[in-house]
Amino acid sequence: MELLLFTSILICTMAIGLPVAFALIVAAIALMTFMGMNDPILVIENMWEGANSFPLMAVPFFMLAGEAMNAGGITKRIIAMSISWFGHIRGGLGYVTIIAAVIMASLSGSAVADTAALAAVLIPLMRGAGYDVHRVGGLIASGGIIAPIIPPSIGMILYGVSGQVSITKLFMAGIIPGLMMGFGLMLTWWYLAKKEDVKVLPKASMKERLKHTGHSFWAILLPIVVIGGLRLGFFTPTEAAVMAAVYSLLVGIFIYREIKLSMLYSLFFNAAKTTAVIMFLVGAASISAWLITAANMPAQLAVLLKPVIGHPRLLVLCLVLLVLVIGMAMDFTPNVLILTPVIIPILRQGGVDPVYFGVLFIMANAIGLITPPVGTVLNVICGVGNLSMTKLVSKISPFLVCYLIVLGLLILFPSIMVIPK
Repeated sequence: MELLLFTSILICTMAIGLPVAFALIVAAIALMTFMGMNDPILVIENMWEGANSFPLMAVPFFMLAGEAMNAGGITKRIIAMSISWFGHIRGGLGYVTIIAAVIMASLSGSAVADTAALAAVLIPLMRGAGYDVHRVGGLIASGGIIAPIIPPSIGMILYGVSGQVSITKLFMAGIIPGLMMGFGLMLTWWYLAKKEDVKVLPKASMKERLKHTGHSFWAILLPIVVIGGLRLGFFTPTEAAVMAAVYSLLVGIFIYREIKLSMLYSLFFNAAKTTAVIMFLVGAASISAWLITAANMPAQLAVLLKPVIGHPRLLVLCLVLLVLVIGMAMDFTPNVLILTPVIIPILRQGGVDPVYFGVLFIMANAIGLITPPVGTVLNVICGVGNLSMTKLVSKISPFLVCYLIVLGLLILFPSIMVIPK
């Protein structure tokens, strides 16, 4: 009954246009009243406790790092390097998009930020070269959602904090699935590019390639330092975020010299604004998470999943399908925050590693970013590239199929994913 009440109120309040964070608070207060908990102090206490977390300090610093990377010219240098190596082959700008997306994913962790940065540079370039601009939009959107999978990942931080799962292990486990997504996109693009009648860019000389690679050196060095430091235990994810932010600012100011001191206010303000939205959502979701546990909702869901609890692969498949469906109607961050406390107890009951499932969970939620009706990343692409949503959705389907195949392979063969001990 509690599960039905909470879900119904949450859906109704969101349907009338209430922001997700406020919808969560309204649903939580209604559930508290139903359960006889009428102390409003509990709401404030749980919001504060939910947001007052040291690992969550990584969020503002990774956001600042992303802002500094975009303002500091890192994106255009990565794209220029990729063009010098792959721009001359058939469909080369598509491969450039995928490579740039994978590199950007290892720098930022935000699908929306990566997509906007890539779209601003690549859509005009590929439109001028004669590419189908809506197919290009679909490719950029699909590449953008690799960001939450390859570390550093804001989504994995939220999942790790909400589910009390090791964030470092999640980061390490996400590397191979993220690279598989990139490789899958390349195979899909190779098939689609055969139908494209486009200009091929002149082949760059080895001198030009080395020049552009040298310009991108400082950008490529960052993920190596972050991932290597985490793997070797030199620093925690929060410390890695601080290092990434400081590094990005120093590179942008003193090496690339594209960040002026007058720009710092807007960089910090934009990072703070995005962080405030996420942290308010975290606080609102914390009330719901506490009540979900108090009302024993995971046990109610476990009853529905009882036929598959003893079969780990079937359990994972059912939960991933559930997340994919919900992800079509709800945005990435609230989905992670709401579903994690419900799913984690079921995983433990079914003998499924929460780190392994966490990567699949983040992947399924990320796919929701490029599926209508919500499709946040699709909206970003349409806004930046002035594209038709209807045409974009029709062109993105091959890339969606590619990602579903990758997801299926990871469910069928869990050993593909390397999880640190």
